[in-house]
Amino acid sequence: MEVANQSTVAEFVLLGLSDHPTLEKTFFVLILLMYLVILLGNGVLILVTILDSHLHTPMYFFLGNLSFLDICYTTSSIPLVLDGFLTPRKTISFSGCAVQMFLSFAMGATECVLLGMMAFDRYVAICNPLRYPVVMSKAAYVPMAMSSWVAGGTNSMVQISLAVQLPFCGDNVINHFTCEILAVLKLACADISINVISMGVANVIFLGVPVLFIFVSYIFILSTILRIPSAEGRKKAFSTCSAHLTVVIVFYGTILFMYGKPKSKDPLGADKQDVSDKLISLFYGVLTPMLNPIIYSLRNKDVKAAVKNLVVRK
Repeated sequence: MEVANQSTVAEFVLLGLSDHPTLEKTFFVLILLMYLVILLGNGVLILVTILDSHLHTPMYFFLGNLSFLDICYTTSSIPLVLDGFLTPRKTISFSGCAVQMFLSFAMGATECVLLGMMAFDRYVAICNPLRYPVVMSKAAYVPMAMSSWVAGGTNSMVQISLAVQLPFCGDNVINHFTCEILAVLKLACADISINVISMGVANVIFLGVPVLFIFVSYIFILSTILRIPSAEGRKKAFSTCSAHLTVVIVFYGTILFMYGKPKSKDPLGADKQDVSDKLISLFYGVLTPMLNPIIYSLRNKDVKAAVKNLVVRK
């Protein structure tokens, strides 16, 4: 670390599981396997949504975006985490840390907005099926997906621009595997109240608003499904949105678990709690991207058929 005039930091040290070397080897193998599943599963979904003409619909266009998003999100952090498991001194440059924070924040916000767009797509498909081709035309769903990426990137740019302007004059050790923005802000020797407020506003916009939008959409969806007279019709209608609903529950459920779980009040168990918090944070970053393609593959006949056709064709 280089410090000059209380503002220049050349690098950050990422502690990770440095105090538990035996765990590092075990989790290196585990995280590597999960990362390979993410690349393979989401890569296959992207391929089938592009190559299979039957999947050239708004629903699968959004799904392709979600898969690409999950690959980008994990690739921005997992390779560094894996490298950290193998190297004694785990460091990242200041600029590298800023880039990682930007990508992580941007991908997270983009996924929230994109899940809201997918909920709207399912709402129109089930509640207004006759108008679906008009409302969800290519001229509508392509800009919708693009706006998700633009919104996430813009929000992240604002957050990171505020963070990198802070002076870092003390400890340069981050007690995590990656450059988590809150962990970095705690190292600044300046008032971070503006950053905290802006992050709070961002959370309301990019977490709260999409959740509310998804919730309202599914109220109308369930209301419409329950009015269908036949059990077979209700089952068929619900199956078109069950995969998306499962992904939403997994995504927001892991967020609520990670940030809402109670902290340990036992000082003797502080070390175990610290390791637990690190691992939960780590698995949060890989669990949802790994499960998304599995959920859509298992609960969607069209995707399973497209994958089967792709394998046979190869």
